[in-house]
Amino acid sequence: MALEIAYHPHLYLGESMKRKKLDKIKKKLENRPFFSGVFLVAISRNPYDQLEIYSAKQLRWRYYRKYPPCVVGIAGDEREALALVEMIVKECMETRGDCALKEYLRC
Repeated sequence: MALEIAYHPHLYLGESMKRKKLDKIKKKLENRPFFSGVFLVAISRNPYDQLEIYSAKQLRWRYYRKYPPCVVGIAGDEREALALVEMIVKECMETRGDCALKEYLRC
């Protein structure tokens, strides 16, 4: 059974992620998230946090079958994922003048 992952319409990609391979990566994430080397930036379900960074391997957890993530960014490692978060925060500050990332990034 495939995961029902929601993707942000303007999906942020790390330097090592190629847009032309994005469909293949999405299919792997939804059907067989057993590969390493992919980190996700997702909107947090926790009301006190805004974004979460985790390894794609975590999608195997039963929790994500029940509560699929809203992915806003895909990166090749944690460093790239942090750079994506930094870029999103800067973009939000320039656009909205605040750091209300959940409102800015609604899936």
